[in-house]
Amino acid sequence: MELRPEPGAEPTRALWIAVAVLGLVGAAFIAVTAPLDRLLGTGAEAVRSAVHGLAAGVLMVTATIGVFQAYRMFLGRAGGLGEVQAGSVVNAIAAVVTVVSGNWLYIPYRSAAGPRQYFLQVNPDVHKVFFEFKEFAALFVVPLSVTAAYLLVRYGEDLARRRGLSTVVALLLVLVFFYFAVAFGLGAAITKLRSV
Repeated sequence: MELRPEPGAEPTRALWIAVAVLGLVGAAFIAVTAPLDRLLGTGAEAVRSAVHGLAAGVLMVTATIGVFQAYRMFLGRAGGLGEVQAGSVVNAIAAVVTVVSGNWLYIPYRSAAGPRQYFLQVNPDVHKVFFEFKEFAALFVVPLSVTAAYLLVRYGEDLARRRGLSTVVALLLVLVFFYFAVAFGLGAAITKLRSV
């Protein structure tokens, strides 16, 4: 495997600065042009939903990149070590924020007037499969992504010499994507059927 250490931190630092500046410009543009009540919605749980949706969107991007990196790592053609490590750490952080904010949204979901009661009365299978399965599938994302990030950061350049370990990291990143994709799809379906 060809995990190469970064020759210098300058290109990586410049990339992070560029991403941060573009993110701030995008956020400023949205804040100035989009009415906040329309952007978030008018429900009592609008902020919770927005935080969870934003975190899930970031995780979709990082998990997808993680699958690509896993494929390259499995073939022994991974890119720069710093790039893979940074992406994996961001992926793990996004996973934690997504799951924590999802559990925060679970409170109004289970309330007396929440979607759970509606689904249990109208179609209990929607709750059992769409929500309960989704909830537990999503929980796998955190330990899988944190473990992958830990192994990448801890073993770094040794991954190039340890084929078994790099294969495990690649498998972990693929499983992160799988469990997240299942949870994301079912969560989107629940939201379309009845949101909090």
